[in-house]
This record gives sequence, structure tokens and C-alpha cells, in this order.
Amino acid sequence: MMGTKQKEENTNGGLHNTLAAGTTVKGDIVTETDFRLDGKIEGDVSCNGKIVIGPKGNVTGNIVSANAEILGEVEGSIRVSAKLVLKATAVIKGDIFAQTLEIEPNARFNGICKMSGEESASK
Repeated sequence: MMGTKQKEENTNGGLHNTLAAGTTVKGDIVTETDFRLDGKIEGDVSCNGKIVIGPKGNVTGNIVSANAEILGEVEGSIRVSAKLVLKATAVIKGDIFAQTLEIEPNARFNGICKMSGEESASK
């Protein structure tokens, strides 16, 4: 029991879900913890933590999250209440709403971007 409690303390905020490469989900996903996606989702994703879309990850739907790091493809809007990072391999086809935005060279983004603070992510 003591080992379990120690593990919970060490991973405070570090808990996360993973969808592996080669996996496809049709439907919406809602998670309270961090989420890493290396597979494909056809639906909306709502994450109260950080979402990471891996280089082979693909979302056809909207994303709402506190933080996000995109390496793969997203076709839909992305609403982030804090920081959004588009890595060099990212391909975004949709609108972005974020408080802070970081875009690496070679990332592709087609859509509009609005950066007006936290309230933009909740609308």
C-alpha cells in the first residue's frame, strides 16, 4: 500500500492514456488525464490535460485540450486553453484557438488562428 501511495504522488499529473499506432477509433474521446495518440480517431477529442498527436497520429474531428503538441495530422479545429505546439511534421487543416502558439519550421497549417486568451478555448 505504501508503494502504491508513493507511485500516486510521483505521477501526480503524469497519468496518461495512449492509443497505439494501427488502432482506429470511430467516436468521441473524453479524458481527464494526458493523452498520447499514435493511431487514428474519427471523432472529437476532449482532454483536460495535454494531448500529444504522434507523427503517425491522425484526428478527423475537433480537439479541445489544456495543452497540445501535434506531430501528426489533424483535420478539424483545435482549441487549447494554454499552449499549442506544432512540430515540423504537423499538418493541420482547420482553425486554431490558443493562448500561446509555437510553430516549428516545415509545419503546415491551413486555417485561421485566434489567440485571445483562455476564454477562446472554452467557446
